Amino acid sequence: MTQRIAILDFETTGMSPAHGARAAEVGIVLIESGRIVDRFQSLMNAGQGMPAFITQLTGITSAMLRAARPADAVMRDAARFVGDAPLVAHNASFDSKFWLDELTRAGHPPARPMAELFACTVLLSRRLYPEAPSHSLGRIVRHLQLPPAEKAHRALADAEMTAHLLLRMQADLRARWHIPDPAHTLLHGLQRTPARHLARVLAAESARQTQPDLPQVPAKSAVQWATSASHAAVAQPTDPLNAAAPHPLA
Repeated sequence: MTQRIAILDFETTGMSPAHGARAAEVGIVLIESGRIVDRFQSLMNAGQGMPAFITQLTGITSAMLRAARPADAVMRDAARFVGDAPLVAHNASFDSKFWLDELTRAGHPPARPMAELFACTVLLSRRLYPEAPSHSLGRIVRHLQLPPAEKAHRALADAEMTAHLLLRMQADLRARWHIPDPAHTLLHGLQRTPARHLARVLAAESARQTQPDLPQVPAKSAVQWATSASHAAVAQPTDPLNAAAPHPLA
């Protein structure tokens, strides 16, 4: 499995660009062949200060943002770093809004809708680890005994934790479900698959990948679930298991 995937995380000045919030820091991790292969991180100056309560959480101050590079320059570099790699975020409905908004402001809008670009490890976690007490990033990482972040609530540290979570998901799909290539297309589809159909979809995908010469049992694939869901969805993914998205700072 050699597909390159970009995992990203933003720290921001607020909850949504629709309410005037801007990105303050971006962290991106590239994974390929089952490991982290590259990293990108930068604070960015979008002309806004950092609210005190977010400074308490992240350690990012208004002075740090004033000294940072302009947001549009950072985002152009981030877009070049990602290239055409598909994207993953933990609570993608949050990060994808800032990815779209900041790239558009930088004159580099994504060519594809956000709902097609992003897979979400929150939605995937709910399906693959339903026994977990919480699917917030810190708690699911502890539940699965993955490497913790040295600086939680900083963009690169959170992107690295999400990368380790995604790699674990791919490893479990290979080991438990015998799916040799759990690529982004499959992950994107699984996040839309209703829980009651998950086992059947994974079994069908395993058969498709491992026994391609056998007649395939007709079944709605993960990709088909994603396609049918996208017809009714707008820009951001929502979860048929639970329409209420978790707080991005959880």
